This record gives sequence, C-alpha cells and structure tokens, in this order.
Amino acid sequence: KFVLKKALDLKLKPVVIINKIDKPAARIEEVKDEISDLFLELATEESQLNYPIYYAIARDGRAGKTENLDDDLHVIFESIINDIPSPKVDEDSEKGLQLLVASLASDSYLGKYAIGKIFRGNIKHGQSVKIMKTHFTDGEPEITTENGKVDKIFVYRGLGKEEVNEAFAGDIVAVTGIPSANIGDTIAAFDNPEALPTIELEPPTLSIYIGPNTSPLKGQEGEFTTSRQISDRLHKELETNIALKIAQDGLGYKVSGRGELHLSVLIETMRREGYELEAGRPEVVYKEIDGKKCEPFEDLTIEVTPEYVGAVSQELGIRKADLIAQEITSGGAVRFTYEISTAALIGLRNSLMTDTKGTVIMSSIPKGYRPVEGKYKPERNGVLISFETGTSTAYALDMVQARGILFIPPQVPVYQGMIVGLSNKKEDIDINVCREKQLTNMRTHASDGAIQLTPYTNLSLEQCLDFLLDDELLEVTPKSLRLRKRQLDPIKRKREARS
Repeated sequence: KFVLKKALDLKLKPVVIINKIDKPAARIEEVKDEISDLFLELATEESQLNYPIYYAIARDGRAGKTENLDDDLHVIFESIINDIPSPKVDEDSEKGLQLLVASLASDSYLGKYAIGKIFRGNIKHGQSVKIMKTHFTDGEPEITTENGKVDKIFVYRGLGKEEVNEAFAGDIVAVTGIPSANIGDTIAAFDNPEALPTIELEPPTLSIYIGPNTSPLKGQEGEFTTSRQISDRLHKELETNIALKIAQDGLGYKVSGRGELHLSVLIETMRREGYELEAGRPEVVYKEIDGKKCEPFEDLTIEVTPEYVGAVSQELGIRKADLIAQEITSGGAVRFTYEISTAALIGLRNSLMTDTKGTVIMSSIPKGYRPVEGKYKPERNGVLISFETGTSTAYALDMVQARGILFIPPQVPVYQGMIVGLSNKKEDIDINVCREKQLTNMRTHASDGAIQLTPYTNLSLEQCLDFLLDDELLEVTPKSLRLRKRQLDPIKRKREARS
C-alpha cells in the first residue's frame, strides 16, 4: 500500500503481477478484488484505475495474460515496453546538467556514491558542478548551493556497474567525488544551475538513546567501546541512511528513525561489527501542528486464525487502538484493520507472537499525525534484579525461579543492578543469584536432590528493546544482551523512586 501510494503520487504507471498462482491456497479472484479496492482507495486520477494484470509462477520463470501461462516471461517484458511510458528526459546538453540524487552508497576505496538519473544534459569525468539543496523553513522551500567536482562516473550494466568518462540524459549513474550530496539534491551544471523538485522523505517517528556502555562489564566483549568510536560509526551511517537523525544527548546520542525495525537493524549491525553500547527505550517523536502537540498514527493490519481473535482484541483494546474493519478471508482467517498510535505499537508484534504461538501476520504503514490525547503507558510486572556482582549459580537460581521468569542461565557473569528475570508481582525484587551452597558434613536424601531449573527465556534484541521501561537500559555487546537499571545501586534507586 505504501509503495503503491508513492508510485501513484509520482504519476507512475503500474503493472500488476499476481504470483504463486500454482499454490494450493491461491485465491486469485479474491486478490484481484483486493487490488481493485486498493487502487480505488489510493488513485488520484481516473486513468490510474486502468492497469494491466498478469499471472506468474516466478520460480519456474513463467507468466501469462491468463491463468494459462506461457513458457517464459516474454509477456511481462512486452508490457514494460508497451504499457509503461518512456522516461521524460531533455537531451539538449546546452541547457545544462540536471541529475537528481535518489540513493546513496559507500565503500572504503572511493567513498560516497551519489546515485540518480540524469534528467537533462550530460556529465563528464572531472566536470565542475553545483550541488543544489532544498531546505524548508516554515513550509517554504529555500535552495542553497555548493561547489563540487565529479571524480568517477559509473553506469549500470545488468547486475554490475561499469566506469565511463561521460553519461547522458536518461542514464542512471553513480557518481563519486561529491561527498556532500544527499538524497533529494540536484547535481546541476556549474554555469546554469537549475534545481529539480526534491524527494520528500518520511519524517522519523521513533527515537532511541545510544551511548557508550557504562556497566561494570564494559570493555570485555567489544572491540569499539568509546563514545568517539560510536559517534564516528553513527555519522558514517548518515552517509547512506539519511532517514536517520542524530543529536547529542549527554555522553550518548539520540538517534531517530522510521520505526522500531529501522532502529533495531542499526543496533544489530553495529553489534555484529564489534561495537559495545547501551540503548534506552524507544520513544515517539512528537510534532507540533497548529500549536498542538501531535503524535504519529499508523494503519495496522492483522491476520489470525479464529481461535486467537479474543487474544488479539484484548491486546489491541489495552493499547487503545480503533477497529476500522474486520473480515473473514477465503482461507478462514480473520483480518483486522486498526488505527493505532506509534507509541502503542511498540512491543505489539512480540506480544501477539507470544499470544498466537507465532501464527500472527501483521503489517503497518504511517497514516499521519493526531493531537496527543493521552500518553500510552506499557503495563508490565516488576523485574528480578541482582544485588550482587559475581557469577550466577544453579543453586541460587533454583531458589528464585519460583518468583518469576529467569532471563539468565547458571555460570554467567552478573552485576549489581542487572535485570535477571521478570517478577510474578508488580514490584521490582532485588535477589542474590550468586549464592553458593554451603558444604557441610551433614547429608540428607531431601537436600541432596538434583537441581532442576526451568529453561530460561533468551530475549532477542527486539524483545529486549520492547521490554525496557524509562528507568532501564539495554547493554549490547557482540556476545551478550543484558538488561539493567539505569541506577545500579539499589539504595539510590529506591531513594530516586521516592523522590
């Protein structure tokens, strides 16, 4: 839905292909009706309701205008040529270069690549150009220019790219030597610079605190641990991931992105690269519209089997989501459509995956902003907190496992203030998970029984981020994920809670 909306807004001509028509669960006619409804909802012109439909089994390389498929994909290639208009370009090189940057790439050898289509003129190796940037002040566009010089030019051939000395209108090129170029900028002729309409990017909806690890175990598992190293890595990410926004926040950084997945992918990537850091709970990025504080909302679609309808309805009711539609699919599943705030969406996927035993299918797209009516507060039991620093023991864990769900196994390092489990009660409980059994000469049958621990819950990165409350942090290292309290000292923590 999101991609189609963007395509129709740009007046592009879509070609619809219904794939996997050989599957036993294929519902071709139902899918055609859903596609028709989608176009009716999103189309801005009557001509956009006329679109070709083709059927395919992509795995076999077959497609056709009907369900009786041809032996190849020739019909789709013909449709691309006949149904999709040729790109509009101005081949008059005397008017000067116009190249709209649509994507970015980077490597350690040539640095930053500005990737885009040449709409007018041509571009040459060593050519001096103007980089035209569009900024919006109170909704009004303001254009600034910078000087630049083209280093290398690459054009795309099949799946690879080939270096050339010159490229022309209509070519999609990757240009190096212009490190200041960003998505939406126009690379224009030096003597006659004219800007193209900029590409509008979706604003960030969530932010998260990322900073250097401050736990007692810092520096033991990661290669890059300092604030400066984390800063350099985050700013390097901005070269190709411009939907990201970074601002200084104490010793760390407030990183804003377009959703929970966007931010968790960044943290997981840094973790695999050897970075050691700590992260806070994701927070909603609010926006002021007409003097009112507004929060982002999203359209949420959920599909579950009938046995889990009650669990889904209960969870969405707690999160104050508005039910827009409910229907039964041809396969017998129930499909819900909700409007829900982005704040209430945090942690929903993991909750529903647990409630439905991993069978839920859900997706969401941004809908817009609404005035804040009341801040959503996640409900969660208290946590089990270690008040000793040392190594966890099976003996101690056996004594505390009746108090809640454990997050750690025996024989792992723990420290004071580290969260080791979820409590059965609403209050946090400080416990000792490092206690060892006192050896004596007295033995009884009852006391010498084998210890049987309930399997611990190993949370993923996304589950850890969803679990956090405002007074908690996630310690991220290449080898471990550890939940902890911001204030490790239990006495100071209780004093702060009272104040």
